[in-house]
Formats: sequence, C-alpha cells, structure tokens
Amino acid sequence: MYLRRTRVRKNGKWHAYWLLVRSVRQGRRVRQEIVARLGRLDARGRRRAQSLADRITARRCHPTLFEPPDREAEEVAEVKLKGVKLDRSRRFGDVFLGLSLWRSLELDEVFDREIQDGREEAPWSSLAAVLAVLRLCEPSSELHVAEQLYRRTALDDLLGIPVEKINDDRLYRALDAMLPHKERVEVHLRKRLGELFDLDYDLLLYDVTSTYFEGLAEGNEQAARGYSRDHRPDCKQVCIALVVARGGVPLAYEVFDGNRVDVTTVKEIVESMERRFGAADRVWVMDRGMVSEANLAWLREGKRRYLIGAAKSDLRRFAPRIAEERDWMRIRADLEVKLCATEEGSETFILCRSEQRREKDLAILDRFEKRLDERLASLQRRIERAQRPLDRSTVDRQLGRMLAQCWRVSGKYDLLLEDAPDHPSGICLAVSERAEWKISRETLPGCYLLRTNIADWSHEELWRTYIQLTEAESAFRIQKSELSIRPIWHQRADRVKAHIFVCFLAYAMWKTLELWQSRAGLGNSPRTVLDELREIHSADVVLPTTDGREVRVRCVVKPNESQATLLDRLGIQLPRRLRLPAIASTAM
Repeated sequence: MYLRRTRVRKNGKWHAYWLLVRSVRQGRRVRQEIVARLGRLDARGRRRAQSLADRITARRCHPTLFEPPDREAEEVAEVKLKGVKLDRSRRFGDVFLGLSLWRSLELDEVFDREIQDGREEAPWSSLAAVLAVLRLCEPSSELHVAEQLYRRTALDDLLGIPVEKINDDRLYRALDAMLPHKERVEVHLRKRLGELFDLDYDLLLYDVTSTYFEGLAEGNEQAARGYSRDHRPDCKQVCIALVVARGGVPLAYEVFDGNRVDVTTVKEIVESMERRFGAADRVWVMDRGMVSEANLAWLREGKRRYLIGAAKSDLRRFAPRIAEERDWMRIRADLEVKLCATEEGSETFILCRSEQRREKDLAILDRFEKRLDERLASLQRRIERAQRPLDRSTVDRQLGRMLAQCWRVSGKYDLLLEDAPDHPSGICLAVSERAEWKISRETLPGCYLLRTNIADWSHEELWRTYIQLTEAESAFRIQKSELSIRPIWHQRADRVKAHIFVCFLAYAMWKTLELWQSRAGLGNSPRTVLDELREIHSADVVLPTTDGREVRVRCVVKPNESQATLLDRLGIQLPRRLRLPAIASTAM
C-alpha cells in the first residue's frame, strides 16, 4: 500500500487529501483500489500516534531548538512593517525527519562512542549523520553535499555545524573514520531494530547483487568485470551480499570481488553471520543461484536449516510428478503446491504451480518460438536460393547465434547441417522438433521448484517463507533507485566500501520509516513522505525596528493541510522557532 495525494474543489477552494491505495490485479489488468481516505486524527488517535512516535524516537527527535523565554530580558520595540522580509530559507521537514530516524536508531551514540575525539572542529558522529541523512533525503556525491546541498538544508541548525565547516575533504575523512566500525554498527542495529519493532531473527534472507563503477577503478583490487545485474558488462563492478530478516529489515552485508560467483559466497556469509550474531536455530532462505550440492551438504552437516530455490534442471526431473493431478494443495487462488520427499528423507522438494505465472511463461515462449522459427525459415530460404557453395562453418556460427539469442527455446529443435551434392549451396538444413519439448512445454510453464531440509512445516508455511525472498530483492531496488548506490564514482577501495556502508545506514533508516508509517496507517512509501515534508522550510523573519536595529526570528513555516495530516499520523511535532547563533542575533 502507498500514499497518493489528491485535490478536491469544495466551496470554491481547493483542498488536498491523502488516499491510502493498493494495486489489485483483475485478470490481465492492475487497478488502484482506495483502502482509506486519510484526514486529521481525533484526540484519541493523536495520543496513539504520539505514543508510537515516543516509542520509536524515545522523544530524541526533538532537540533543544526552541528559543527559551527570557522574561527578564523582554523588550518592546516598534517594527517597520513595510520592511519585514523573509531571509535564509532552508529545507527543514525532510532533514528533521531523517535526523529523527538517525537518533531513533541511536546511531549518534554509537559513533560518538566508537570514534575517539580528536582536534577536529566538527564531530565525526555529526558528519556521519550528515552523510546518512542526506543520502536518505537527496542522494548525491560528497562534493555536491559540500558545495550546495548542505547549505540548502537546515542541518546546520539541527546539528550545530556551520556551513563553512563542511567541505568535501572533511566529508571524505568522515567516510574513512566510519568504515572501521562497520561490524559493531551492524550488531547495534540488529539489537535496536529488534527492540523498536519486536523483531526476531529466526529467518534470514540472503541475496547478491552488483553495482558498477564510473572510471577505471585501477586502484581497487575488488573491481572486476563479471555478471552485471545492472546490464553494464562494459564497466567494472563489485558484488554486494546482503542479509535481511523478515520484512526486509537489514542485518548485515559484505562486499565481494566483481567477478565472484554467487554460489561461492554462501559458506563465507553464513559463517560470518554466525560469528557475529551467534549460531542460533535460523532458517536460511536463498535463491537458486546459491545452489550447489557441496553447499547443501555443508549446510546439512552443520545442522543448519534452509529453504532454497532449485535449479531448472531439477525441475525437469519432476515433470512426471507435475503432470499427476493428485496431492496438489491449493494455498492461493492461482497457486498450488505439492511436497515430494526424497528417498533418503534428508530433503523435501516443493513443487509450485502458478496459473498467472504459466500465462506469462507461455507468452515469453511464444515470442521466442516465433523469433526462432522466422530466423530458421529465413536461413533455409537463403540456402535453397543460393547459386554457389556456402561456407559450412559460417552457417554453423549463424545457427549458434540464433540459438543463443533465442535461448529459452533452444531445445525445441534438432538442427543438422547435411551435405547436399546436388544443390548449388552444397548443404541443406534439417529441422525436426524434439518429442520431449512438446511434453515439457505443456507441463513446465508456470512451475518452479524449491528444496528444503525442514520437515515440520506445512505446504503454505514453506511457500510463504520462500516468497519473502522478494524482500531482499526489494532492498536492492531501494538502494539502487532510491538511495543511488550506483554508479560508484570513488576509486579507492576503502572509499568504495565506505560509500556502500553509508547506503546501508540510509537503508536502515528507510526501513525504520517504512515500519513506522506502516504502523501509523500510512502504507509503505517513505519517499512520498520525505518528498512531502521537504516542502516545509525554516526561514529567518527579519524585523527592522524604528531605532535602526534589525531583529531576526528563525521560524519553521507552518505545514499546510496535507503535510499536517502526515505529521499528525506520525505523531511528530515540529518546533516553531529555532535557536539563532549568537552572531545572528547581534543588533545592527
């Protein structure tokens, strides 16, 4: 579910409202269904929202920003109304929320404790907050943060670091200071997120992605060309292995060489997680890219439980079992599941059959079959019309390219180039359809196979657990699209790892906001909330007096109706006035 803003004209005025909507599939179409129309809360709802906010933030999202009243120093001054103006407008709402998330996770305390104080003019923990909060609110480079972004936000007021203290060199050194504490921060986040949202870590979802470099990355030994999930095989890359718990809550990550094969990372990751978080009775969920008999034997040997997607070659072995209509259990309107135990009893295979997925698979096969048939027919016509001998090796290479480009249906035909002395071309192409292809085409589309050593779970529990692997995939999508983990511009190996570390921290804040707004009845679209609150600014109200002075009052602009609705449901109260630096309040 996600938020959608709508405007309604009423009594001659436009009013903005929030709708909570969800996408519902009806046949081949997807439409939006309104779940709720969100308005301001009543007193009871406001107390619940405040209670939720207090639990998450522990009231640490409200720093001492209010200008304290000083009754003894009260002074009456006459203001020139025509000279009143606004000055120094800054983005406030989104960075205030981002800093609230940072403090709710107690990351300020962790970095304060871990990084020793020195002679630096700006605390490293505050610079770490700058990097992570702005990565969440508006992902950009350290150079852009230093030159433009930081001075456009109110972080200087919220953190007490003047704009002139922020430069790219200081931000790069902050990256260097943060990185050595990665593992201790991960341990802290596991504990803190578990406390905030009553999470357990009995289920761990593991997946691997890649992110590519702009530049040669010659000084980074991990940068290499490999299988690119970003469709950039021309660029060097590194692989990122991410472990998340239920709901996509982050646990830890590792960075591997760009040409590392997924299946070779399993043992290293599992041992690393057990070393850091203990070897508790957990279930590991992975996709079929992690499957090898050696990995599975190692997991069973250590009495580790797993649920893993099986290879397609294993699925073909089960074609007769799929064709049998008995023992299938329907667990969803369009999904059936069948359990098939192995003879030795060490594993169970789970056959899954989806009607919607079958339609999709058949449509893909039809497209590839049509393409292959057209190209084969074109090649046969060219051979038949040839008036001179054709080079057999050239035709062989053309057939190879056809099968590579139509790889999904490469097993449909037996293709044989034969000598044809009576024909000018000297060759002929014999095409015959394989009998087993027709059987597999009728049976396998829409089916996939899982394997597990868990013996005491039901059909539905196994399937629903595996489907949660989409949370790990979603985590990668968020980091790539919303937090801009790619492309990487850093060339030094340690800076690359620090960049990924900052993105990981920003993702932890993203999930905190997502869980917060979900429990507040606001769906699960953090970017919508951040973009809406971005429009709330702070500014200086400049009041010229009749005696030649100039009084500055630093205020937070009053939220509009739709912004106030979001803040109301999140239980957040924005300060109205901010404390001015001493130099800013000097009389003129």
